[in-house]
Amino acid sequence: MTERWRPELHTFHFPEGEMTITLKDVAILTGLPITGDAIIDSSRKPEDGWGPLIQERLGFNMPTTTPVEGVGHPPLNAGQVSIPWLVDHIQLEVNIGLDTPEDQVERYARVYLIALVGGFLFPDKSNKWIQGMWFPMLLGDWDEIGRKSWGSAVLAGIYRELCTCSRLGAKQAGGAMFILQLWAWEHLPFLAPQDPREFWLPDDELRFVANLLAKFVLEIG
Repeated sequence: MTERWRPELHTFHFPEGEMTITLKDVAILTGLPITGDAIIDSSRKPEDGWGPLIQERLGFNMPTTTPVEGVGHPPLNAGQVSIPWLVDHIQLEVNIGLDTPEDQVERYARVYLIALVGGFLFPDKSNKWIQGMWFPMLLGDWDEIGRKSWGSAVLAGIYRELCTCSRLGAKQAGGAMFILQLWAWEHLPFLAPQDPREFWLPDDELRFVANLLAKFVLEIG
């Protein structure tokens, strides 16, 4: 697909004509809003880093040292925060019930949202780090988060990554490439797997993700 991508027009060039992913495609495939406020990176890294903000809003004491003997995940790296480190903390609070304090449920929801945005919708090539620019936005007011046009930002990220990886010498691509995969399966059926079960997660991973989503929907939604 990247070999067919033309950065000048943001379209795929095929013998039959041009095609591209649209906002409508993103809305249908992900359910993300495509109207609302634009997502703009207007944040600056605080002089004391993101640790104090994370500790204030999430209640996590973020260490600044790397793991000993490779055990665990380094939490910080040049203004980025480790997604595995956040996931380790969210798993500590999976057992949320109806009697769980509201502030703990809110922390769980914010960590889930950070991991979703940084690791799924806007992942880097390593899929291990989330950019610090997201923290002021995702740790802010809930209503303001909901007013953002997330679908537009995701599509812009896909375009940017396609333009980057279509250059000579590029080997990897970040961004929400799962949307490109689903879009290609829908519009180019010969690329789609005959048996979708080939792409199912292993049972243990699928069970964990399903339980995580179920708890999030029940407690937050």
